[in-house]
Amino acid sequence: MKQEKPISELLEFSIINVDKPAGITSFVCVDRVRKIVGVKKAGHTGTLDPLVTGVLPVLLNRATRLSNYFMKKDKVYVGKMLLHRDISEKELKFFMDNFVGKIMQKPPVKSRVKRVLRERIVNKFKIIKKDGRVVEFESDVQAGTYIRKLISDLGEKIGGAHMIELRRIKAGMFSINESHTLEQIQEAYNKYKKDDEGDLRKMLIPAEIVKQIVTSLQVKEEAVKGLLNGKPLMKEDLVSALSHDNENSNFAVFFKEKFIGIYNSNMSSEFLNSKNLKMTDNARNNIIAKAEFVMN
Repeated sequence: MKQEKPISELLEFSIINVDKPAGITSFVCVDRVRKIVGVKKAGHTGTLDPLVTGVLPVLLNRATRLSNYFMKKDKVYVGKMLLHRDISEKELKFFMDNFVGKIMQKPPVKSRVKRVLRERIVNKFKIIKKDGRVVEFESDVQAGTYIRKLISDLGEKIGGAHMIELRRIKAGMFSINESHTLEQIQEAYNKYKKDDEGDLRKMLIPAEIVKQIVTSLQVKEEAVKGLLNGKPLMKEDLVSALSHDNENSNFAVFFKEKFIGIYNSNMSSEFLNSKNLKMTDNARNNIIAKAEFVMN
């Protein structure tokens, strides 16, 4: 699929895994990518503070409609914290272990979200290296967890600590080992304009990769036209019947390799009883999901 699409088509619906540099906001980083590759729209899947570096997946053009599905995945960071007093590595590990699992966290004062306690899950919070009061650490956390606040909260238990460096090395399926700097993206695009598309093609991840995080369903050829025109997903549209134990509410719908759209099975009674659905009651009972985003 990746090799079959021309670059112009990939730019309409793809993702670039960017290694964000320090000193700029995520918005500025995304806008630079947008200007480099010459697309109208671009977005990201989770903000990094200006001083934080690392994985920032940038969605291009119509792929921006998929940001919420990628945004909600776990993130992995490495960083450094400065302890405000001397403490043994064994004691520090004990207190860090207490932050693994479900925690309650209030967003920092400077955050843009409402400052209320939220439950978050910390999968990993471990020491990589301790050199006096400077501690390198790794944390694997649920999306929406503030690492700076995690360090600050730890500091309240051990006599003070603050974060001095942070790098995101993974965001869902996107890893730092497969990321690209702004300079590399610019160089690849310059080569593309000179009829050497190899490097840019490697950077452009087809947004159909969403099927790796959202349940994928195959539909029959005769259903494609109606689905692309916004009709609900029906039982008879599917190549194979949907499993009864499938509890997912979102579906990525495909006809073979062609992406049709994202559909959601959480439907209100208003939607199901809408006069805009020109179908019989029996037909309404066969509705599986409504369109959230259609690739028409």
